[in-house]
Amino acid sequence: MQTRREVDRKPAEMERNEMQRESFGELIGDLANNSAALVRDEIELVKQEMREKLNSFRAGVMTVAFGGVVLLVATLALVAAAIIGLGYLVGHGWSALIVGAALALIGGITAMVGLGQLKRTSLKPEQTIETLQEDKEWLKELT
Repeated sequence: MQTRREVDRKPAEMERNEMQRESFGELIGDLANNSAALVRDEIELVKQEMREKLNSFRAGVMTVAFGGVVLLVATLALVAAAIIGLGYLVGHGWSALIVGAALALIGGITAMVGLGQLKRTSLKPEQTIETLQEDKEWLKELT
């Protein structure tokens, strides 16, 4: 025969088990919500990081383009200088040659600076990859 205390313990144990089941269900729901929020945050981080990298890349492309235009003008001036120089053999041709050489030097330096910027710009979203690795480790610890 069961004593009064044993009978009273069984409903209390059943209530505790139900609370644990609800808590487990809530934990699973929280995990799903947190995982979805984490994915959304990671996607937003990728977008932001790629925007920053593309802005840097765009600046490098514009510098290279400007250097290319200056080099084109320099080439035209050098061609004009060669034509004038050969035409007169002295005088005005030398001045055009000096201007053309100076423009070529400026354009070359500008293009090299732009290429250096492009080489330093990495389009790999390093910050996002790092946080994804951390998230992966975190999920491994949970399971």
